[in-house]
Amino acid sequence: MNQPKVSVLILNWNGLDDTVECLQSLKRTSYPNYEVIVVDNASTGDDVRALRSRFGGYIHVVENDKNYGFAEGSNIGMRYALNSSSPAYLLLLNNDTVVAPDFLDELVRVAESEANIGIVGPKIYYYDFEGRRDVIWFAGGKIDWWRRWIYPHIGWQADDLPQYQRMADVDWVSGAAMAIRASLIKELSLLDPHYFLGNEDIEYCLKARRRGFRIVYVPTARIWHKVGTSRNKANAPSRGHEPSFVNLPSYYRLIRRNFSLPIYIYHLLLLPLILLQWGISYVLKRRDKRTLIAFIRTLLPGQHP
Repeated sequence: MNQPKVSVLILNWNGLDDTVECLQSLKRTSYPNYEVIVVDNASTGDDVRALRSRFGGYIHVVENDKNYGFAEGSNIGMRYALNSSSPAYLLLLNNDTVVAPDFLDELVRVAESEANIGIVGPKIYYYDFEGRRDVIWFAGGKIDWWRRWIYPHIGWQADDLPQYQRMADVDWVSGAAMAIRASLIKELSLLDPHYFLGNEDIEYCLKARRRGFRIVYVPTARIWHKVGTSRNKANAPSRGHEPSFVNLPSYYRLIRRNFSLPIYIYHLLLLPLILLQWGISYVLKRRDKRTLIAFIRTLLPGQHP
């Protein structure tokens, strides 16, 4: 099999323990031609020194002067990789993931099989689902504009049944683990930095599909995801497959920029129902100050389209 170079980009923000576990799993990968770039989004602790001390030359660390969010933080890493080593693929990988040793072999194998495959993504399991590690979080994404949330996960919270063990073209793959052909990046440019945390991956896949590129789910590539870790640190609680309180504006930005006006209006009409549901959920379940503040902010002028 052809083994083109892959730049693995991991964004770290106050997540040292998760990043260490992710890197330890990466070190066991069987794919021979890859590099690891850790982009630190201005962590407040001693993360950079600790990572350099522990992993040495295995990683290159890019230190940001502030927290740029996921999209622009990833862009900074992609610019560095493209300028310094000319990789064939760039893999965005969440720091709160653990990878199977052959996951990169499988992603590259599929990506190399067809020139019009622009983006590939693995099967993503929950890292811990009530003690289980075989429950699916993501088996590709689809677009259903009439649903309450426009981009449901395929296989969410399902057992690993045969229908999730087949490679498939999908509408989008998760930015938690998304391998992008470098030539596609040169054609489409980078992620939209206006998305701070969430929805940038979906928009990028939609743009790629409009240019005629395939987005492919690769079930033989497997990772495990500590769902919600980044959102919880950012005070953005969610169910792991839906918009959270604080990124609701970017959700509507995604719809406004990528779908027709009637679809956008339809989802605006759903907004009062969504806010009501979240309010009830707060009263009945959460009752923590952080969640209440995030919810109230969504109601303030200028917080959503």
